[in-house]
Amino acid sequence: MSHGWIGVDLDGTLAFYDIWRGLEHIGPPVPLMVGRVKEWLSNGITVKIFTARASVPECTPHIQAWCKEHIGVVLEITNVKDFGMIALYDDRAYRIIENTGKIYGN
Repeated sequence: MSHGWIGVDLDGTLAFYDIWRGLEHIGPPVPLMVGRVKEWLSNGITVKIFTARASVPECTPHIQAWCKEHIGVVLEITNVKDFGMIALYDDRAYRIIENTGKIYGN
């Protein structure tokens, strides 16, 4: 069992995203990523939805309903990193080689 948690972005990572359609709209699931999340959960790893939408309380019920429908459970929703985060999956992030400032793969 993990002692930390994995953050997974919602729009463009876990759910299909093309344009902003409002607070209540969340796109269909991205099957590969939803499969990963379900596997992590089945292995006892804590997974949290890590999204900017968490800064808008009115988004929370829509995200919870989406999680229940497509993942089978309601995941914690946050936009705050802490020392327990062991990984982040996000469509906008660049991986940096630790302590160098260099972008991984470049």
